[in-house]
Order: sequence, then structure tokens, then C-alpha cells
Amino acid sequence: MSPTLILSIFLIYTILLFTVTWITSRRADSQSFFIGNKISPWFVVAYGMIGASLSGVTFMSAPGWVRDTQFSYMVMVFGYLFGYFVIALVLLPLYYKLKLTSIYTYLEQRFGFWSYKTGAGFFIISRTLGASLRMFLVINVLQVFVFDAWNIPFWVNALIFIILIILYTLKGGIRTIVWTDTLQTTFMLLAVVLSIIYISKGLGMPLGKLFSNISDSHISKMFITDWHHEKHFLKQFFSGMFITITMTGLDQEMMQKNLSCKNIKEAQKNMFTFSGILVFVNLLFLFLGAFLLLYSQSKGVNVAASDELFPTIALKYLGPMAGIVFLIGLISAAFPSADGALTSLTTSVSIDFLGINRREGMSEKTAVRIRYGVHLTIALIFFISILIFGVLNNKAVIDELFTIAGYTYGPLLGLYSFGLFTKRKVNDGLTPVIALLSPVICFFLSKYSVKLFNYNFGFELLLLNGFLMFMGLLLFSRKND
Repeated sequence: MSPTLILSIFLIYTILLFTVTWITSRRADSQSFFIGNKISPWFVVAYGMIGASLSGVTFMSAPGWVRDTQFSYMVMVFGYLFGYFVIALVLLPLYYKLKLTSIYTYLEQRFGFWSYKTGAGFFIISRTLGASLRMFLVINVLQVFVFDAWNIPFWVNALIFIILIILYTLKGGIRTIVWTDTLQTTFMLLAVVLSIIYISKGLGMPLGKLFSNISDSHISKMFITDWHHEKHFLKQFFSGMFITITMTGLDQEMMQKNLSCKNIKEAQKNMFTFSGILVFVNLLFLFLGAFLLLYSQSKGVNVAASDELFPTIALKYLGPMAGIVFLIGLISAAFPSADGALTSLTTSVSIDFLGINRREGMSEKTAVRIRYGVHLTIALIFFISILIFGVLNNKAVIDELFTIAGYTYGPLLGLYSFGLFTKRKVNDGLTPVIALLSPVICFFLSKYSVKLFNYNFGFELLLLNGFLMFMGLLLFSRKND
């Protein structure tokens, strides 16, 4: 595919996206931006959240990941399902009962000022790093297959992408994103199905036989029983469960969409529907990865990194239509994670740190001006982070994403667990210190665990981090009067 054709596809898709944005953001105000005026249909939120949860990371990294870990990722997905049930039955009722806009205001009500700021701060760090990593993945593909051919530097490519995200989220916020995510989820899932069909044709093998071959091969192995292996099935399951609780249930971006539903019942219907569909969608992605492996083996396709497998085959081997389908799918997967992150971070900074919802007498015009300034500042931080990842990235992005989650969401897990399952009062002033020490201890334990314990930590590092946070809070707590 020529760089001009690839760029044209990107521009046409962007125009379609901005059309939806224009329709949904008319007469939008701050309440539209933060919680969508609480009129979002639950089934639209559920469908759109599929794209937001998967993102460009799953679209590219999960298929390539099959090469190294077979279908063991699916055990994490089963853990996700249980995690979503916890969110629907425990966290959502709490958030709706307290009528929260930012979910971190719960920490202020339960513990105090410093715990509140700590929770919001760790979310901001985690979401900034995670979203930047997701955006980097897509921008890097466009760089390799488009902008390098025209000798346009990486930073220009990144800047263009960031500007587009700013333009279509600046006014409408959540009210816009609920609908644009629906559009993008549709294109992403369509791209996966069509890519499987193109691979089947490229191999000259019926789909039924392809699925059968994968099911009977070692590639479809899900359960790793070696306890020392970082992908042991129990580690995968419980890591998946708690990754979901933290990266969805304790994440402002994902909960902001749920809080835009009319009431708790609709939000729970959204969560149950979305979680069930997500299991099948992830399985479809893993089969896509397996088909890509078969294709690469039969055609002699070699790539240096697993994340390069899908784009290389789609853009260089399967023909122009398959390349177009891949690009539309990738862009559709990338935009939801970027726009949601920018909106949720703007919400958290505006409410949790600048307190614009608590300033009596503040006009809507002033609130919008502050929100715009926060929006642009966070976009600039995204831009800088993407440039840094461009220098440092050297392994599968999905691995990096979960590693980041283990360190940054662990303190949130410990904070919320302590608040929900105990009635004790914490030493609020020490919460930031404990929250910083927990991931530092985890880092050193992970680094030297093989030497010290003959044990290799995987994604369950998140659980250890949350446990250390919980115990630290408990150590300096007292009975509630």
C-alpha cells in the first residue's frame, strides 16, 4: 500500500469521526463533558466500552502475543469477567449512592484530604502513562508505513494525532465519546472479522479448518501449570480479576462512562452485557493472532517484535483491501482509548485538584475556560510521553501496559479495599508516603525475587502492591470513633 492511500484512509475516517462529534457536542456544557447529563443509553455505553477496553494495544499486541504465550491470555480474560461482576455489584452502587462525578471524592469522604489527593494523583499518573503507550502504538505504525516514506519526523506525526484528539473531545467530552466509541467499536470488530477472512483466503484454507487446526495445536494452550512460570493459570486468573477491578472499577475514565447512565440499574445492565461480550471478543483476537502465526510460518514472514506481526502481514502480504481493513481497525481501536483518557484526566484534574465543582459563584464561562486549559495541558503531557516511549520502547506494548498497571494501580487497590472492607480510620497524612513506598518495595521484590525466593513475578505484582498498601494503612490506623 502506498503512503498516500494510507493517509487518505486516515483522513476519511477522521472526517466521519468529526461529523459524529459535531452532532453530539451541540449545546454541550460542563455537565455534558463530565457525566453526559446522565442521559447515555446503557446499551450504547456497553457497546462502546468494548472498543475503549480493547484499544490499539489489544488490536496489535494480543495477536502477536500468541506467538510467545499461546492462549494463556484467555485465562486473564476469565478473571476479567469476575472482576466486572465485583464492579457491578460493589463499586457501582457505591458511586451512584454518593452521586459522584469523580470517583476519587469517595476517598476524601472515607479517609480525608491527603488520601483523596493520593488516589486521584495515582490515577493521573497511571492513565497518562497507559494512554500515551496506547497512542504510541498507533502513531508508530503510521510513522513506519506513511511518514517515514515522506521523511516527516516522528514528533510531527505525534503532534497531528494529539491535535485531532483535542479537537473532537474539547467541547462534548463524555457525551461525545459515548457515541464516537460506538462507531469505532463497530469498525474495529468488523476489521478483525474481515482480517480473519483475508488470512483464510491467503492460506487457501476454509475458516472451519483453520479454527480446527488451531484448536488441535499447541498454540491454543491456555493453562500453564508450572508454578514458577509467570503465566501460571492461577496467577493469570487472579491478576486478570484485580486488573479489571483497578483498571476499570477504580479508573475515572471507565467509570465516567458508566456514571453517565440514567441510574444504577442501567449502569449494571451495561456492565454485565459488556463483560460477557468482551470474553468472546478477546477469544476472537487470540484466534486472529494464531491465524497470523500460521500465515507467517507458511509464507516465511519474520518480524523482530511481536507487535509488528499484524501490520506487516496486513499491509505487505494480504493485498490492498486487507491493508485498508487493518488501518481502519487500528485507528478505530486507538481513538477510544485516547479520547477517553484525555476526557477523564481533564475531569480528575478539574474536580479533584482545582475543585471547579466546589467554587461557589463560578460562572459556566469561567469553568469552561479552566477546563479548556487543563485539557490542553494534559494533551501536551501526552505528546511528551509519546516521544519518550518512542525512544524507550523495546517489547510488546501489552506487557508494558500491565507492568505499569501493577505499579500505579496497586495503591488504589489497597486504598479502596481498606475503605470498603474495614471501618478503621487511617492516618491520612501518612497515606501518600505508604502509597509511594508500596510500589518501590514491589519493584525491588520483583527484581530480586528469583534470587531470593526462586519465584518469578508476573502480573500478580498488582496484588502484592495492593496488599502492601492495605497493610501499611492498617499498621497506622485506629478504630473509628
